Amino acid sequence: MFHLYLILHLFIGATLSGIGIVAVLLSGVAGTGALLAAIGLGFAVAFPVARVVARNLTGK
Repeated sequence: MFHLYLILHLFIGATLSGIGIVAVLLSGVAGTGALLAAIGLGFAVAFPVARVVARNLTGK
């Protein structure tokens, strides 16, 4: 399950970070700090999301 968790985190983290970047750019906030915060938030939120998805896929 750990390998599945890591693979899922890779894709889910990239997706959530991308959504955060698009949201920051569309909101008109300029600056590197806002973009880095969106990337970090997407990376951090991906951990519990990947865990839930991995558990549901494996049935554990």
